[in-house]
Amino acid sequence: MTAPSTYGLSSEARNLHWLLTNLVEEVPGIESVAVVSSDGLLLLSSDPARTEQSRQRRPAKGPRGSSADLATIVSGIGSLTVGAARLMQLGGVKHTMVAMEEGSLFVMSISDGSLLGVHGSAECDMSVVAYHMALFVGRAGHVLTPELRTELRKSLEAESTGSAR
Repeated sequence: MTAPSTYGLSSEARNLHWLLTNLVEEVPGIESVAVVSSDGLLLLSSDPARTEQSRQRRPAKGPRGSSADLATIVSGIGSLTVGAARLMQLGGVKHTMVAMEEGSLFVMSISDGSLLGVHGSAECDMSVVAYHMALFVGRAGHVLTPELRTELRKSLEAESTGSAR
């Protein structure tokens, strides 16, 4: 995976980029990752479709298009499960796992309604992925402040407008 440029970002934002890159590179079977704000906006992603190297390694599977698609799915599942938990009066949602024939989707709460979403391959070990997601959440949750979320959103917007030229 080629990390997005972190030039000009705060140390907290660079640390989150590093944590996300490490998650994708170190955990077998992770295809893509998205961190989504409580309002459904993409904050951070692995976006494997961006790099030629990742396309050569394996054909794209999972959400078609970009990490924005994964963010949309993660946001929708997060909203659905929070609504179900409220309706059933069972407390907050910690995580959601969806196992499909050719892959898996994991959604875990970070903080303030932010979510970590992971698309895993069919061969991934769901317990290993969930464990590493929990580590990410533990490390990222306390630094994901409103100011950092704003910085990450602006960084993604600048990156997308720069690549569109």
